[in-house]
This record gives sequence, C-alpha cells and structure tokens, in this order.
Amino acid sequence: MNGSQGGRGRRIVLWRHGQTSWNLERRFQGSTDIELTGTGVAQARRAARLLAAMRPDAIVSSDLKRAVATAAELAAVTGLEVSCDAGLRETYAGHWQGLTHEEIIERFGEQYAAWKRGEPVRRGGGELETEVADRAAPVVRAAADKLPDGGTLVVVSHGGTIRTTIGRLLNLESGSWEALGGLSNCCWSVLGEGARGWRLLEHNAGTLPEPVLGDDD
Repeated sequence: MNGSQGGRGRRIVLWRHGQTSWNLERRFQGSTDIELTGTGVAQARRAARLLAAMRPDAIVSSDLKRAVATAAELAAVTGLEVSCDAGLRETYAGHWQGLTHEEIIERFGEQYAAWKRGEPVRRGGGELETEVADRAAPVVRAAADKLPDGGTLVVVSHGGTIRTTIGRLLNLESGSWEALGGLSNCCWSVLGEGARGWRLLEHNAGTLPEPVLGDDD
C-alpha cells in the first residue's frame, strides 16, 4: 500500500530543522552533523507550539542532530515519541560539504550550473536527488500508512530532502523538483490526501493552515 491509498484525509507535515551556524555562514551542510544555534532552538520551540495545534499522531525525524533537536521540541509539547531514521538525512554532497555557496560556484561552477538547470548531478561526488528521494520517500510513505483516517504525520528533515520527497510523493518529474522553492529554517510544507493522491496544500509555511475557501478546495 502506498501513501495515497488506504485511509482518507491524512496529512503529512514536512518540517525543516532550525537554524545552524553553517546556515548563517551559508555553508553547504549536506549530511555533516551540525547542531542548532540558540536561535535555532528558539525557532523550533515556537514552531512546535503551532504544530502541536495540528494534533499530530506521529513524528519521524532524520537522525542528524539539528533535526533530532528540532523534533524534540515537538515531542516535549505533544508527548509523542520520535522515531529517527537515517533515510531522512540531508543529501550527501561530498566535496561540496563545508563550502560556502561562493566557494562552490568558484570550484565547481559547471556542476553547480548543471544542477540548477535540473540535470542529474552528483554534487561534489555525492548523491543524486533521485537517490535521496529513493531513500526518504519510502520512510515517509511507511509512516503515513500507519496513520488513522484523518491522521497527521510530522516529518522533521532538511531542505533538500524535503523538496525531493515532496516531488516524489506528488509524482513530479525529477527535473522539475527545483520549481519547489526552498524552506526557511523551522518552516514546513503540508501534503494532504486527495482523491488522486497527495496534494501540496501549504509550502514554506510558518503559521497554521487556513481553510481554502473557493472553487479549488
């Protein structure tokens, strides 16, 4: 059974971790295990209070420290256990990791440009975006399959992994995944279950969802 079948009306909230020092320095983190800053912890605490109002049924998280610490804030206010899975880690980007964006463009300019054009690129000799989706999307689907009808899953992960996972769950061609804008620290996207599968209901949100009132609900 995949994530668009079974119980109806389920939601998946894909929540990016809080701020790290490498975010501030605009260094490519990838799978490097960087901790939250004090600001990042405060961001997670604030967002957790909002997400708790969505009454989540389950929390799954990347096992990297910045995601685990973010998830812990939601666990503290909901009483839910956090299930950690390495499949939700950020993209491994090899030689790019630890470099600033300016350094990446200077040293790997053509590779960076090809990536931005939507071509399959092993950034820094690391993972393809489709490979990230291959490991992350099944984790999300499996957790969503355990939800009750109308249930909500919170997935705590990383910007690149969340984008590829959304792309895969929406059945978008991988070359178009870049059309999904990035997530700010501790913001989230919401997928809802519709008659034809998962739909993107909210993207890069920092407030609680409002109902869609109109012809396209």
